[in-house]
Amino acid sequence: MTTVVFIHGTGVREPHLTALLARITAGLASTAPGARLAAYDWGGRFGATLAAGGASIPAGPEAGWGRSTGGPEDSDEAEEWARLYADPTAELALASAGASPRATPPGAAFPDERPRTLLRRLAVEGDPRVAALGPGLREAAAALARSPLLRPAAEALDREDLAWMLARALTAMVVAADVAADNPVQSGGDTRDAAVTALAEHLGAAPAGTGRGPLLRMAGRPLVRLGSRYAVRRRRALTDAAHPAAGDILKYLARGEDLRQGLRDLVAALEPPVVLLGHSLGGIIALDTLISGSQPGVALLVTVGSQGPFLYETGALPSLAHPDPLPGHVPPWLNLHDRRDLLGYAAEPLFPGRARDVATDSRQPFPVAHSAYWTDPGVYRAIGERLP
Repeated sequence: MTTVVFIHGTGVREPHLTALLARITAGLASTAPGARLAAYDWGGRFGATLAAGGASIPAGPEAGWGRSTGGPEDSDEAEEWARLYADPTAELALASAGASPRATPPGAAFPDERPRTLLRRLAVEGDPRVAALGPGLREAAAALARSPLLRPAAEALDREDLAWMLARALTAMVVAADVAADNPVQSGGDTRDAAVTALAEHLGAAPAGTGRGPLLRMAGRPLVRLGSRYAVRRRRALTDAAHPAAGDILKYLARGEDLRQGLRDLVAALEPPVVLLGHSLGGIIALDTLISGSQPGVALLVTVGSQGPFLYETGALPSLAHPDPLPGHVPPWLNLHDRRDLLGYAAEPLFPGRARDVATDSRQPFPVAHSAYWTDPGVYRAIGERLP
């Protein structure tokens, strides 16, 4: 009788492991009724834990953030800018939604003519005061000048408010483009605020020092909201929920030998033939264990939604460095990856003749696709066809 040893992925603990094993047992029964399923519960023995009770998690607002403690002046501000970085025209869209068409007298300028002209001038000339924010100002100004949101926003707002709103949109567009370009250095809040002020003046706002006083800083503040403040306040709870998955990966890559030895011991106690079936990090564990030493009883390696090929190609797989080939003692390798699972990688291009890829399709989006393999009949068919 073939024994299939299931090696689970990150963050899996009881009681979820038992439920997952029951689902896989039912799936294998339809394509491999003679197979017996065993589990390697490495998470319970070797999984990551917050050994000091979360002492590494910084204290949040509940511990006294505020002006007197040197913490952020106003956590709302970062939240508002995060929303604009995600959608630089969000404020313009909100303003436009409340606008109603305004009748323009014959011969009079349309409300958006002047700001559109100023934006086009900015697209040609740039502004040296904004250089520290990053490149891309001219492109952003040209794009904003063409935006269909400009006219309804100009009809809804007075000249001063529109100038500040356009300045914030331009600033957010430049920052977002810089982030998308993976620039390892990003500007701080002071540079950002100085850019907003300079751009607002360029677009028709009253210059700094003309009596606006403390209102100037508020004029540069976005009006939109996002949930980052909630995330900061809930950091401990979020860490408690997320650390098993992230911690499992980090711990394995740093200290994985005990975990691999545990799998060797389990395999040695089983009657061959044995199949190793690893999901996600479980696939990495299975692959590493087989590469690092011969396991004569293992007849097949099956990885599902695994990052093993990616780690190998990037030089991060502990047991094998690219471009070294798979050792001859590694058994045949079946690698399953869903077309929409961004955590599933192809092995066959890296190990031609040694690994076989099968692309599946659960018809679920990511990240659901990463956990939907076990309800996909195609996965069990592919495994059943190749079981010894």
